[in-house]
Amino acid sequence: MSAVTVVGKVESLWRYPVKSMRGEEIKQSYLGFSGVYGDRLYAFHDTAAPEGFPFLTGRELEQLLLYQPRFRHPKDAALPPNVADAEGDEPGLTLVYATADLPVDIETPAGEVLTIDDPTLITSLSEGLDGSHALALLRSDRAFTDCRPVSIFSIQTVKQIGDEVGLDLDKRRFRANIYADLTPMAGFAENEFVGRKLQIGTKAVLGLTDRDPRCKMITLDPNTAEPSPEVLRRVRDAHEGKAGLYGAVLIEGVVRPGDEIRLLD
Repeated sequence: MSAVTVVGKVESLWRYPVKSMRGEEIKQSYLGFSGVYGDRLYAFHDTAAPEGFPFLTGRELEQLLLYQPRFRHPKDAALPPNVADAEGDEPGLTLVYATADLPVDIETPAGEVLTIDDPTLITSLSEGLDGSHALALLRSDRAFTDCRPVSIFSIQTVKQIGDEVGLDLDKRRFRANIYADLTPMAGFAENEFVGRKLQIGTKAVLGLTDRDPRCKMITLDPNTAEPSPEVLRRVRDAHEGKAGLYGAVLIEGVVRPGDEIRLLD
């Protein structure tokens, strides 16, 4: 029989309806093979971006982090419409993507509320860019994630990085889906989970595949978009440029804050 060790609990859950815009804390999350239900459904194609990563992000437009997406019908965006089938007795057989109509509204930094497909939104975003950027809205049934479907970050790692740079860091700058409380472990303890499996809650299982290579995004204050370059420098110089983990969903399931996190051997 495989050993199971409780290593912590879910501190909070987050999703990001629009790539690189502000996230939202959620009370429950459906982890499907494509990731968190409703996560990064939308993105903006940018003609000035590299061909292999053709999206507008906070690296090019820091103010993008101050745009707040919200699902117009939050109840519809909470769980997949066929969640009962996906949560059946045969795990791993039902693929569930965000194929339902999930309209999103965007609150701009000026307080104006626009629909995600309102041309005025692209005009607003373009004002912070030079003329080489032409933007177009993208929508996917699967998440526009950078690497793997789910990201995990411990609050102990947030604190350690903050202590190392002398700042009280807001965890949101690391843009994780799952923030984990790994008490009594120290920061970066999650590095030891790479190549192993975590069960979160009663059913969902993740395979931890990679440490997360970090970029300029972690330097940006989530409230102001003001950069603190020393955050990225410290992660680069002391932690191989990586912080947090990426995971692939091996067994789908609903997870909630407070759920136990178990390391499966």
